Amino acid sequence: MDSLGGIDKSGSAAGKSFSRIGMHTQHILDRVTPFVAIRWITNLVLLAIFSVRILYVQGFYIIAYGLGIFLLNQFILFLTPKQDPSLRDMDEDDGDHVPRLPTRSTDEYRPFMRRLPEFKFWYTTFKAIVISLALTCFSIFDIPVFWPVLVIYFFTLFFLTMRQRLAHMIQYRYVPFSYGKTRYAGKNEGPPGGAPGIKISSY
Repeated sequence: MDSLGGIDKSGSAAGKSFSRIGMHTQHILDRVTPFVAIRWITNLVLLAIFSVRILYVQGFYIIAYGLGIFLLNQFILFLTPKQDPSLRDMDEDDGDHVPRLPTRSTDEYRPFMRRLPEFKFWYTTFKAIVISLALTCFSIFDIPVFWPVLVIYFFTLFFLTMRQRLAHMIQYRYVPFSYGKTRYAGKNEGPPGGAPGIKISSY
């Protein structure tokens, strides 16, 4: 009975420790969320350190290839709309439920909704780069491969994937960025200072 009680106590203590770590981690993530530029500069610095590490040891090419494929997949999800407009062509009955881009000045402004939000994109890439850096400290992961083949295959995959994504953007006429887009005025809105014939809301 004492041993079971000891297991229960140690288990609950471990659970509390993990809970505290999770809360502390979430607190840090909440604090860094507004600093978009700093977060991405940190990722770029880590990626540069990883690249220097790979070039210095002349190894761990399979880890670099895996990281490159993962980052490419995350980038494609970042550029992909949350509601794929091609679904309108696949299912005409549900096509009206798919959000459409505004085409008239009276249409409501809708920002681009991503399948992978910016913060999740940053966080997943941050963790992937850190894990990749940690793996380069263990020689067991230095699997000998012919790295030029991996480089050629990666750039081929990158070119084909990006060309498909660009063709999708052109076909359905959307841009995966909301910054700098024109916000069309609604029927109760107008340009600053007002204009003849346009009613400006008083609130």
